[in-house]
Amino acid sequence: MLITLSDLFRYVILGDGCQIKGISNEAASLAGHWGLGKLIAFYDDNAFTENVDQRFEAFGWHVICVKNGNTEYDEICAAIKEAKSVTEKPTLIKVTTTIVYGSPNKANSYSVYGAALGEKEVEATRNNLGWPYEPFQVPDEVKGHWSRHTPKGSALESNWNATLAYEKKYPEEAAELKCELPAGWEKALPTYTPESPGDATRNLSQQCQQCLNALAKVVPGFLGGKINLRFGVREHGMGAICNSIALHSPGLIPYCATFFVFTDYMRGAMRISALSESGVIYVMTHDSIGLGEDGPTHQPIEHIASFRAMPNTLMFCPADGNETAGAYKIVVTKRKTPSILALSRQKLPELPGTSIEGVEKGGYTISDNSSGNKPDVILIGTGSELEIAAQAAEVLRKEGKTVRVVSFVCWELFEEQTDEYKESVLPSGVTARVSIEAASTFGWGKIVGGRGKSIGINSFGASAPAPLLYKEFGIIVEAVVDAAKSLF
Repeated sequence: MLITLSDLFRYVILGDGCQIKGISNEAASLAGHWGLGKLIAFYDDNAFTENVDQRFEAFGWHVICVKNGNTEYDEICAAIKEAKSVTEKPTLIKVTTTIVYGSPNKANSYSVYGAALGEKEVEATRNNLGWPYEPFQVPDEVKGHWSRHTPKGSALESNWNATLAYEKKYPEEAAELKCELPAGWEKALPTYTPESPGDATRNLSQQCQQCLNALAKVVPGFLGGKINLRFGVREHGMGAICNSIALHSPGLIPYCATFFVFTDYMRGAMRISALSESGVIYVMTHDSIGLGEDGPTHQPIEHIASFRAMPNTLMFCPADGNETAGAYKIVVTKRKTPSILALSRQKLPELPGTSIEGVEKGGYTISDNSSGNKPDVILIGTGSELEIAAQAAEVLRKEGKTVRVVSFVCWELFEEQTDEYKESVLPSGVTARVSIEAASTFGWGKIVGGRGKSIGINSFGASAPAPLLYKEFGIIVEAVVDAAKSLF
């Protein structure tokens, strides 16, 4: 009989330390809420003092206890069989074991967590267990025991391949399972002109997400918060779950969202995204002091710089609708690199010169009244501050200066460009450079150089309306103009 795709179970192995972490509570409560009946977790219980059984039962899990996990193989098999029969909720199989079972002197001891047994204790353990074989020798009896599973495994593989063979008869449905992007999918992304009404980039992102969800009709691999998945406010668990989705064959594309400052709660999962080449799309709103009255607890300052420092991570700071759409065009295709979109709360205008194509370069010129690649000064902005840089450029141009305005929407993509392209945007001969970003100035030195100026925020924010905060922290046109003039 052919197996079906719904026969797949997911298994988790966790220990006492995992139970202490907050992420286990977030994920377990969500699994129980969702009723994930094909999730089975093995808990290696070393006599943890907390009553884990009751906690998981409260989360809505089915709990099975194997009291002697050291030797009772049949009990473990029976527990698995029972767990697979419970389809309306996830199952925790608590297997009580002894640390370093068989060691005469170190069993049930913390000392073996970070150190080897040592030659004498290894020999004592061999004698205690009656194990006469040489190191790395696999006895024939053991080989035979495991080899008996080979025919069964081959049969299961054949059945699986036969199940997938239906693609010849149902090519459209098979294409959905492969989660391949349809030709021309990017045409669904919106474009804007300076006449388009201004809006917060978080709202523009939602419009982009509507496009992605429309694509989900032909590419069901797109999965996102609020529409497909409702995580609640479990940031760490949300990021970890998205990692699993992104790594799942044949290539699901998850995105999740929260306030940018709450990446502090999910940073561990985001780092794992980068480390494991998990292409999660992190849609982070309320990107700066621009969120206003919620104050410094909710206002990210050092976050952009910290993610720019994280390997294999794309950090986007789009300035308007075109750059938001451009960011989505890139991140959807980046299946081995996580991406972070820092989006504004406040409304922003659609700027002349921004483009979807420009975002692909990471940094690009949006306006320039100079010639010969020799402007008097280069003003560099990101996100909501690109508008400020553009306004400062107009002031300086009226005073007879040649000014280039550069959007630095994604440093990592700019670093991937050719030296020739980077020189065309930031010519080495032009050392008069000013950057502006409503965040920490950390890292900007390598962009503006030793002579350049960086305008930003190197303290915590405050609670006040956004326009007042921008004025008080000096994220204003006048500050850019003054910084530029100091370089002439």
